[in-house]
Amino acid sequence: MSSSFDPTGLHTELFIDGAWQNAAGGATFPVENPATHEIIAHVADGGSEDAARAIEAAGRAQAEWAKSTPRARADVLRRAFELVIANTDRLAAIMTAEMGKPLAEAKGEVAYGAEMLRWFSEEAVRIGGDQATSVDGKNRIMITKEPVGPCVLVTPWNFPLAMGARKIAPAIAAGCTMVFKPAELTPLTSLALVEIFREAGLPDGVLNVVTTSSASTVVGHWMSSGIARKVSFTGSTEVGKILLRQAAENVMRSSMELGGNAPFIVLADADIEKAVDGAMKAKMRNMGEACTAANRFFVHRSVIEEFSEKFAKRISELQVGNGALEGTDVGPLIEQKGLDKVENLVSDAVAKGARILTGGSRPEGPGYFYTPTVLTDVPLDADMMTTEIFGPVAGITPFDSEDEVLRLANDTEWGLVGYVFTESMEKALRFSADLEVGMVGLNTGLVSNPAAPFGGVKQSGLGREGGKIGIDEFLETKYTAVAV
Repeated sequence: MSSSFDPTGLHTELFIDGAWQNAAGGATFPVENPATHEIIAHVADGGSEDAARAIEAAGRAQAEWAKSTPRARADVLRRAFELVIANTDRLAAIMTAEMGKPLAEAKGEVAYGAEMLRWFSEEAVRIGGDQATSVDGKNRIMITKEPVGPCVLVTPWNFPLAMGARKIAPAIAAGCTMVFKPAELTPLTSLALVEIFREAGLPDGVLNVVTTSSASTVVGHWMSSGIARKVSFTGSTEVGKILLRQAAENVMRSSMELGGNAPFIVLADADIEKAVDGAMKAKMRNMGEACTAANRFFVHRSVIEEFSEKFAKRISELQVGNGALEGTDVGPLIEQKGLDKVENLVSDAVAKGARILTGGSRPEGPGYFYTPTVLTDVPLDADMMTTEIFGPVAGITPFDSEDEVLRLANDTEWGLVGYVFTESMEKALRFSADLEVGMVGLNTGLVSNPAAPFGGVKQSGLGREGGKIGIDEFLETKYTAVAV
């Protein structure tokens, strides 16, 4: 199967109550290839009328879907998993065309998203409960788990298939219906995933999708509808706070995976080669456009020169270009706003004393490209120390003591992930315990795994996705007292 983008058969409509349909009034918005500026599709632009039809469909379908057997839900997810794997090349090509990531990375994301479907197909049949005798012996305590109800799912543009799969899969496994708003910048991958769920036999009304250029209109309607019982959002902390305020009005269950400002710590005793390998994964995955991306590199002064030189050399060897072309390591950023942000952060750091070891410029030609960049001697007052970079830029700052670097690492309102490189088990465990984050990578630059609970603390979010507890976000606990 070809890995080139082919729009043939690609759905660009809304999906409501089991049917593909145009937006009310026929409105559409364009989808751009960030590597070429080419408009590759026009997608239905849903509004409040479409949002209403979608949430009402989810509400109607909830009771019957909640009564479906765990095995039936597991079978839908298993068939979806198999269809995603079978369509890897096509899904990756769509993703690369609308988002820019190199095909190899896009295929890796397809595999990761597919594993989410397989994982929750297995969790669907393991939803448990509990029972006990009351302390006075007069009642039997019976505890059961039930679906929370219709869910609002909102996903970002940077991992359009994986983020959709990571939310839809546990909702299906738990017996919840859904309204789903993909990112405006990358709707095509999400719509292709929805078609796969339809092919897998998901009943009408269980998954309803509204693409839109006005997220606040569509999602705001869902949040105030009184039908939705839960919201699951991945995106910026700013938007997450808006959704939490809206959720409070109807006391909705909420799970939020928000912004990050990940520290990457290289201690004096670290294996530098291992640390550089980890840095490449933690920084350059997805062109740095990841909430888990290493944002602040703290390297012990005794090894900073060696680490910086080796890291900069590896970064300088990366091939920048259209992700659809063979040999490309780094694709474009998603849009002009992201490119301007990266350029401004680098300029600010240099103006405050940082030195560029490699990169630091925009290449010629079309596309939102920025040369992979390594800065050293980044001062603590540089804007990139308190701003999520979301680009292929690594800023390195020296430290002298473990207490100092822990203080610096924790000096942020975010707490999604932290990375630590050391050959000492004692230090590894200390940093794992003392870092104020939801996830820690010890001697690894990659923490995402379907079997692991993904999420953060502080202003990086609420709740967890994936792992054994991921399905709990979509379940309510019911207690029944049985007289004996």
